Amino acid sequence: MRKASVLTGMARGFIGRCPNCAKGRLFRRYLKVESPCRACGHDNAQYPSDDAPPYFTILIVGHLVVAPLLLFPIIWEWPAERVLAIFLPAVLILTLGLLPRVKGAVIGVQWALRRAGGDTSDAVDEPAWNPASEPRG
Repeated sequence: MRKASVLTGMARGFIGRCPNCAKGRLFRRYLKVESPCRACGHDNAQYPSDDAPPYFTILIVGHLVVAPLLLFPIIWEWPAERVLAIFLPAVLILTLGLLPRVKGAVIGVQWALRRAGGDTSDAVDEPAWNPASEPRG
C-alpha cells in the first residue's frame, strides 16, 4: 500500500469524489456521505467531520466577503437595503456552495492521515477523563 498524500485526499474530497479511489461519489445527498463507496467499497463514513466544515466555511466566507466589505466604503455610503440585497445572497450562495466541498476536503485529509499512520479502525478508545475520579487533596 503506497503512502497517501494529504493534498490528494483534500483534492479528491473537495471535488466530491471518494478519497480512496477518486471514482465513486463521496456524497449521496447534499452533506450525506455515501458509504460504502460504490466503486471501491471503502467505508467513507468512518471519518467524522463534525464541526470542522462549518467552522472552515465560515472562516473562508468571512475572509472572502465580510472582511473586504468592511474595508470598502460602500457599506457606509450605500443604502442599507442595497448592501443587504447584494451581499446577503452572495454570502448564502458562497456558504452553501463551499460547505460540501470543505466537508469533502476534511474527509479527504482524515483518509490520508489514517492511511499514512496505519489503519486505526479496530483500535480501542481510551476512556474519557472523569474529574470525579481524581483524588481530592
